[in-house]
Amino acid sequence: MFPILIYSNLSLHKFTVTKTVLFAMVNCLIISSFFPNIDFDLMNKVNAQQGHQKNVPFIGVNMKGMFTSTIPKNLSSIPFPDNYYNDSFKLITSAGMNHIRYVLYWQAYEKNPLSFIKELQTVASLADKWGLHVIYDNHQFHTSSWLDPVRGDGFPPSLFNDKTSYPFGSGGSPGYPSAVKWWSKWWNHNLTDNRGIDGWALQIGFLKKIIETVENHRSTLGYEILNEPQIQSADEWEKIGKYNTFVANELRKITNKTLVFDMTIPVVFHDLKINMTLGNIAKLLPENKNNILFKISLYGIPSARSYAEQKINLLSGVANITGVPLYVGEWNDVSREEHISSIEGKTVKEINQEISDLNQTDANIMTKKLKEIGVWGWAFWNWSHIPDSSPDFNLITVTLNGDMATTKYFDILKHAVAST
Repeated sequence: MFPILIYSNLSLHKFTVTKTVLFAMVNCLIISSFFPNIDFDLMNKVNAQQGHQKNVPFIGVNMKGMFTSTIPKNLSSIPFPDNYYNDSFKLITSAGMNHIRYVLYWQAYEKNPLSFIKELQTVASLADKWGLHVIYDNHQFHTSSWLDPVRGDGFPPSLFNDKTSYPFGSGGSPGYPSAVKWWSKWWNHNLTDNRGIDGWALQIGFLKKIIETVENHRSTLGYEILNEPQIQSADEWEKIGKYNTFVANELRKITNKTLVFDMTIPVVFHDLKINMTLGNIAKLLPENKNNILFKISLYGIPSARSYAEQKINLLSGVANITGVPLYVGEWNDVSREEHISSIEGKTVKEINQEISDLNQTDANIMTKKLKEIGVWGWAFWNWSHIPDSSPDFNLITVTLNGDMATTKYFDILKHAVAST
């Protein structure tokens, strides 16, 4: 390890050729001859460090599994392919990618913890084999299937024991009264499960199970604390920061790998209730900013004066003022349509899944833009054996016989990677 550390230090500074430098270079060459699969350029960037990179170190896809996800009942008949991970990782690396954002759900762990952990072990071992770098993402969407039984997932039903405040199926996306109440209690550190155990402590326990399972694998890059949490009012920015600090401090007791902290939703630019300014957003990051990332999602091509351009300009500004590297943990292209919200009576833009699509030109624009702004890494959405109603959210298809094949969107992504 001594020569490798010298190499890492040398890569960070301009230097003149000295005996020490030559010694370090010779040692690096010796080690690389014994370990030809080591990518020294990547090794310099495994720890999150702010700074513009000529190339994006980590590029890849989001991936869902079987027992680490929850499968909708109407799609439960689709078989999980044999050799799903090995075959998938082979395809991903052959396309010039080196990164997986592995999407998993606390709710799935509570349902079947043994199968969940066994699948994680498989993922980590095969990622080692294929030289991939994995971030394990504690994902939630629309809070939980308890609040949104059709599209929701994430937090386990055991955290919804107050059925009067948030009844089953009462809505888990931003703005719904049940979601507003639940997330407000979460940020106030005032949620317990049906046994009276603190919710934050339970979540940390879940994250520690993941860390204990994959920490010693060389493929493990780090851990994403909570995907896209919801914010309801401006006074919650500091509360989210306290939560992230609390969780980070606990996890730092058992890991020094990269920790990932997410942007909040909704992302709105002129809403004084939330007051989404650079200064406020920066408050959500933990006090200890060593080896952390700020993760954002980008579903739209950042053309001039578009919503996507405004969003990336605002959120990349947070990375600039805090010194925390920017990670685009989800990207794709979608079509949005305006309509009047039935909740608040405001004009909102929502994704129209049926007409959303991605073409080669736009994919090339996106990957070049991400390289231009110097992101730490990115992951395309999505790789899953379960089909999505948005056509471009499907990099593969799986037949009823369990046969897996790539779609045209895989080819588009592969060519975009090659073009940058």
